[in-house]
Amino acid sequence: MTDKNNLNDFDKYQKSEKDWQETTLKKALGRFPERSTKFMTTSSVPIDRLYAPQDMDYDTYIEDINFPGQYPYTRGIHASGYRGRLWTMRMFAGFGTAEETNQRFKYLLENGQTGLSTAFDMSTLYGYDSDAPEAIGEFGKCGVAISSLKDMEILLDGLPLDKVTTSMTINSPAAVIWAMYIAVADKRGIPRSKLGGTIQNDILKEYIAQKEYIFPPKPSMRLVTDTIEFGTNELPKWNTISISGYHIREAGSTAIQELAFTLRDGIEYVEWALERGLDVDTFAPRLSFFFNAHNDFFEEIAKYRAARRIWSKVMRERFGAKNPRSWLMRFHTQTAGVSLTAQQPENNIARVAIQALAAVLGGTQSLHTNSMDEALALPSELAVRVALRTQQIIAHESGATNTIDPLGGSYFVEAMTDKIEAETWEYINKVDDMGGVLPGIELGFFQQEIADSAYRYQQEIDKNERIVVGINDFAVDDPLKIPLLEMDPQGYEKQCARLNEIRSTRNNDAVKKSLAQLRNAAEGTENLMPYILKAVKEYATLQEMMDVFRDVFGVYYETAII
Repeated sequence: MTDKNNLNDFDKYQKSEKDWQETTLKKALGRFPERSTKFMTTSSVPIDRLYAPQDMDYDTYIEDINFPGQYPYTRGIHASGYRGRLWTMRMFAGFGTAEETNQRFKYLLENGQTGLSTAFDMSTLYGYDSDAPEAIGEFGKCGVAISSLKDMEILLDGLPLDKVTTSMTINSPAAVIWAMYIAVADKRGIPRSKLGGTIQNDILKEYIAQKEYIFPPKPSMRLVTDTIEFGTNELPKWNTISISGYHIREAGSTAIQELAFTLRDGIEYVEWALERGLDVDTFAPRLSFFFNAHNDFFEEIAKYRAARRIWSKVMRERFGAKNPRSWLMRFHTQTAGVSLTAQQPENNIARVAIQALAAVLGGTQSLHTNSMDEALALPSELAVRVALRTQQIIAHESGATNTIDPLGGSYFVEAMTDKIEAETWEYINKVDDMGGVLPGIELGFFQQEIADSAYRYQQEIDKNERIVVGINDFAVDDPLKIPLLEMDPQGYEKQCARLNEIRSTRNNDAVKKSLAQLRNAAEGTENLMPYILKAVKEYATLQEMMDVFRDVFGVYYETAII
């Protein structure tokens, strides 16, 4: 509640509000009754009819909100907002062969994209070569297939790795795929100090939500910590982890659960790095985050503002970070894939535009906008261009970038920011009481919380308490009118042929030796990145390296929670 002394004549304000309710509002409701007795956010949080000065606390402005670029960064991490520099327009891309995705990368750069973002297919995500029996039917369907350094060389052909930043959405095999990227740069003579980008590398959210894990949690966390340590020493511009709430939200969580579980995962990664002996200020400035932009415009904006505030407090107060850069939350945003509909796919353009604008007004550093056809297939060139143009229109035509944090001070946004922060802390404290994220995963806590939220959301749709345009209202039965992506029908055969050629032409004795050294290191406690890099440069395949880890670390099977 606001301090009454900080408002001019607070009693007069209260009287005016009461008069408004009894006269103007009462008359309006008599003519136009409210559409529902239940107004709520996408996360099912009840929304009051009106937010006003009493919903803000002016006495804590400096402590809780402050100016842009100043702790606790509620209003943004950059003092000049987007007036100085726009966010990175980083469209997610990947399908079929490395050649096809390389062409898409170049198409996006030609159309004004400012950063690369790589999607990998399911075989790659699970650490199998494209020709493995386990990979049958999965080649290139949800991303590009990368089975060896040769594929990575083709994927990155002609791209200026020292001038463009690259994001790679990869988790269990992240260390190996990252090593392939580094090896390409090494072969070109590009100093590692000039490489910029991000590997997602967030294994905890795999156990919590996405389920693309391979090994048990502890050896998986060792691999993540190895990359953080190696990156800290070798690649000062690289973000070795993107702590991801996106997939938690896609699995059905609320905005508060997305934020709380993501931040608590972040705390867990910091704790492991500290146990490794790293100084917090040497690696914390390179931690990055990845959030969802869902349908509820104001809830999402408040979520991002609360996220910055909480993380700055965690880093300064919990971990004692001294460098102000360690307090900053830098995050990428992607519009909500789960919100896209196969019915009337053109409607998705409007959804994505609203979600993207929320991300911008929330102060994102990087943004991917989903394409209208993604509920049906991987995006076509037309659809991805419309999605990219959506960002460019927001940046250059909407006026949203002309002032810093334009919604700061909104009674509603500030009240929502405070509420999300308070409830996020409750979750963080609850996980602390469990002993951390790993015990929470073993207990099924995160999984059950998300499942309950997803079920409630679907029930609201089924009961028509929540309208999804084109699904449970405003539906039509028109035929599909947009073009869909067609991939090279011979792509799988080309990929298998390339793998066979690599296996027959490489130095197989050197490969065997590098894999044996990798096994010995995995059985010990050394940082595994130098050994992975050596095997990669000998053209050991992804699966050959991951099979070493499967043998040493074992394979994880989740205990079902009923």
